[in-house]
Amino acid sequence: MQQAILLLIKTTVTLVGINFIVPQANAQEAESCYMINATGAVVNLSQLCTNYKRSPSTTQQVFTAKIKRRYGGTPVIDVTFNNQQKFEMILDTGATQTTITAAMANQLGLVPVGSQIVQVANGEAVSLPIGRVESIEVGGAILRDTQVLVAPLPLLGQNFFSRYDLTIKQDVVEFHSR
Repeated sequence: MQQAILLLIKTTVTLVGINFIVPQANAQEAESCYMINATGAVVNLSQLCTNYKRSPSTTQQVFTAKIKRRYGGTPVIDVTFNNQQKFEMILDTGATQTTITAAMANQLGLVPVGSQIVQVANGEAVSLPIGRVESIEVGGAILRDTQVLVAPLPLLGQNFFSRYDLTIKQDVVEFHSR
């Protein structure tokens, strides 16, 4: 009986967690500090964003990636590995590390160099194989010699885009260099 209750709780937590993963609002596009609340009204946050400023456009590089489709509202873009293999990946601003699928790892000839314990969206800790790639490239933005994890979903994570300010528009993602 206790096992059945625990399974029900885990299932409920997992189902609730999925609701948090699928965003229902578009990401911010404007050059200001605001949010859109649940009713769709714009809430000005400029008093909270005292350090908000853009780099001068003359020194800033902008790389763009076309949004091919959306997975639960999250952009899916083309990502090139090792200057040769292109894959569709989910742009996941909540993922610390970039993850590739086992099929992608096989196509890239990825050699596992160990494993890493990570906490997934439902709070569970899992061990994932880790390997190195020569490069990850999106729209001209490149990260060289970096680690990737092997997981069920292909996620472009913060280890790639942490050097950029992201702007997610209707049909493109912009990577603004800092």
